[in-house]
Amino acid sequence: MAAWVLNLVYASVAALAAPWLLYRRFVQQKRFGDWRQKLLGLLPARSSAQPVIWLHAVSVGEVIQLGPVLEQLEARLPEHDFYITTTTCTGYEVACKLYPGHIVCYFPLDFSWSVNRALTRVSPAAIILVELEIWPNFISAAVRRQIPVILINGRVSERSFRSYRWIRPVLQTLLPRLTQIATQNQTYADRLISLGARRDRLEVTGSIKFDRIEASRMNPKTAEIRRAFGIGPDEAIFIAGSTQSPEEAYALDTYRVLRQQFPTLRLVLVPRHRERFDEVASLVVQSGLPLIRRSDVQAHDPGAEITAGQEPAVLLLDTLGELAACWGLADVAFVGGSLTRRGGQNMIEPAGYGAAVLFGPHTHNFKDVVAMLLDADAAQVVNNPAELTVTVRALLTDMQSAQEMGNRARQLVLNQHGATQRTVELILETMCNKVSPRTGDVANNRNQMQTDHSTSGG
Repeated sequence: MAAWVLNLVYASVAALAAPWLLYRRFVQQKRFGDWRQKLLGLLPARSSAQPVIWLHAVSVGEVIQLGPVLEQLEARLPEHDFYITTTTCTGYEVACKLYPGHIVCYFPLDFSWSVNRALTRVSPAAIILVELEIWPNFISAAVRRQIPVILINGRVSERSFRSYRWIRPVLQTLLPRLTQIATQNQTYADRLISLGARRDRLEVTGSIKFDRIEASRMNPKTAEIRRAFGIGPDEAIFIAGSTQSPEEAYALDTYRVLRQQFPTLRLVLVPRHRERFDEVASLVVQSGLPLIRRSDVQAHDPGAEITAGQEPAVLLLDTLGELAACWGLADVAFVGGSLTRRGGQNMIEPAGYGAAVLFGPHTHNFKDVVAMLLDADAAQVVNNPAELTVTVRALLTDMQSAQEMGNRARQLVLNQHGATQRTVELILETMCNKVSPRTGDVANNRNQMQTDHSTSGG
């Protein structure tokens, strides 16, 4: 009965949101993905008899985080297939690009018929959720089928915690059903426990975000973007990444002011959402500055078009899944969503490369990371567009201080490594201890892996 009550609630919300969804779809050209998979649960049916592990990541950030976990699980469980689901279209596209050897599809909406059909078609041996993606009908259906549900890299921001307390009775019935929870830190663990999670099923493993961070600026992906954009070795690079409107305009204003003082300065803009790529391109053109789009220089040597004109071009990264590598070009990195009310974006990636990291005051989505960086004097807050210009000027004027700040950020990131290994061990242990006999082969695989490892002297 509870499932159908939820169905009614979801249907009512969908009906109320229909005008807005139609506006987003037909006016703003927003894509919503495969509705057959989302609404009907028609995920690709299994094509082999091998056991399946289902990993779910909401959007681009969580999809990328899956990389090191998936790599280790593939090595430890070679006889398993992996389904990767996501909610957003950009997340889906990035997952297809990053994990071409696996089945990538959309996560079903939390209607009872959708989640039940999806679980029947996939029939996973285990479900792994990234961060805090908890849907009542989905979890209830998985528990009824005795499928272990493991939450990894769990986080509950202070803002989310205040919101979740309004639905504490719901969470008190859902969180205890999770087979295991791995959190990024003790603060998040304590918040989850206060919301109803079982203490004996919760472990602090650290944040896997740190383990997948590239720290070498000489990596092939970064080098390829540098070549495609025609960036010279002596040019200083200011990147404004994961930006929202009007942050691109702020970065352009800063660049135009500072170009007079720093003629070798280049600007790279990376909007957060793909539907804004053309909008930002138009913004640059209307400012009177030349523009080079990454999508125009992927397939060939840029040659003369990169150097044409007296004014160096503003560079627009209008491709998906390349921001992580692009941060490796930055001398100064402004992380967007922080001069707006979004709550900030991932600042760990530019920190890992040793860039001088800047962000605005609105970073509640990454409060713990921000605190770590600021405590280590490894980043700076800019409170408004004027401060952005002043701070970038100061860093470019004193590049030694900028590099020292970047080095502190890079070392902080490197010191956090190890969460992926701890998370994977917890997943394997949970699967061995909690899964029903029909997936006992997981335990056999793990025991065999341990035997092989000890035999080889590793």
